[in-house]
Amino acid sequence: MADYRIEKDSLGDVRVPADALYGAQTQRAVDNFPISDLRFARRFIQALGIIKQSAARANRDLGLLDDEPATAIIAAAERVASGELDDQFVIDIFQTGSGTSTNMNANEVIANAASAALGAELGSKRVHPNDHVNMSQSSNDVIPTAMHVSASVAMHDELLPALEQLRDGFAAKADAFDDVLKSGRTHLMDATPVRLGQEFGGYAAQIDHGIRRVEQAIEELSEVALGGTATGTGINRPPDFPARAIDYINETTGLPFREAANHFEAQAGKDAFVMAHGALNTLAVSLLKIVNDIRHLSSGPTSGLSEIKLPAIQPGSSIMPGKVNPVMSEAVMMVAARVMGNHTTITVGGQHGNFELNVMMPVMTHAMLQSIDILANGCEAFHTHCLEGIEADRERCRELLELNPSIATALNAAIGYDKASTVAKKAAASRRSVRDVVLEMDLLSEDELDEVLDVREMTEPGIPGS
Repeated sequence: MADYRIEKDSLGDVRVPADALYGAQTQRAVDNFPISDLRFARRFIQALGIIKQSAARANRDLGLLDDEPATAIIAAAERVASGELDDQFVIDIFQTGSGTSTNMNANEVIANAASAALGAELGSKRVHPNDHVNMSQSSNDVIPTAMHVSASVAMHDELLPALEQLRDGFAAKADAFDDVLKSGRTHLMDATPVRLGQEFGGYAAQIDHGIRRVEQAIEELSEVALGGTATGTGINRPPDFPARAIDYINETTGLPFREAANHFEAQAGKDAFVMAHGALNTLAVSLLKIVNDIRHLSSGPTSGLSEIKLPAIQPGSSIMPGKVNPVMSEAVMMVAARVMGNHTTITVGGQHGNFELNVMMPVMTHAMLQSIDILANGCEAFHTHCLEGIEADRERCRELLELNPSIATALNAAIGYDKASTVAKKAAASRRSVRDVVLEMDLLSEDELDEVLDVREMTEPGIPGS
């Protein structure tokens, strides 16, 4: 048997692997774009399957598609959505900027799978990729819709649960460490006291704000382009098609998508996509700050801060015995860097909505879905392998706090700024506690010092000692 078959498109004959479900246009794209090993993510292929299935149901409802091909298309599209046919999506991310090649990849795979289910040969077009599977659609509205659907579902199902778990983990540590008094630091220098629980509470709040931004991003992506067809005019689709198809998308995903208020904006502009990734970029900035703090707080164990202890999950050196590194922080740092790079890609891509169509959608899609994936996985791994096992070194926190000259700030109300400054400088120069220097200079009695230097009170609003 031949290892290929001949399929035809508007440009002529094309050799296609004999058992491939895709057809001529897919094969041309495979031949034309041998650029990378990057392919569309599972979430995007899932979204394409959902859209094609929903479109077939809408077209059947509207009397445009007979029941037999409609039923076969719906079943084949479900196979695409479920991941059963992922190996048939073979086109490089770096392709036509509209994603037309990948839309046709989906059309051909679904058409051939549906044709086979009806007893026809592959390539027979018993179910036609354009006339039937792509009915009432265009690549130019399908691909933008798949972008929004895939990103929204991934954020909702993967990223938000990971962020909620991480936020709750930091909140739990904030409660556990509320009694741990330690040196605050501004400009990397000693500052007035804080509680370790307050620091971790700040991290929890950052993640909580990130959750709200991601939720806003999902809302921003809820408008979809389906119904605009080629240029936003809606040519070749009935008036009721978008609403019916989108209702089916919502039924399948459980998310509330709606038809774009302006199809020209939805297909030419990718502002909602840029904004949505902006929430991910902000989240990456938050995570980078947090995990950097964690690795600095754990630095040491003899020549760093060492105020917290991280779980030892793997050896840290091939030459230094016993060394353990903050590897989970480092992994999340690299995740954050990649997300920031992806934001540049999406920002540049968003600028190329030339007239009625953006022409950098495949790479924007890849960047978005990669960011969501690595952020979700990174947050979950950090929570499981680092955050849950963090312990406070209470003795070390107390040791450094007692040497902190900024405690002298609490003396301002009692002895004035100038004398407090003298005390702070003398304490730092002699590496003695502020308490010892004040007593030596006979500025306050021990009872007065006990009241003024109530360290816990320093971490609360108000004037210490008042």
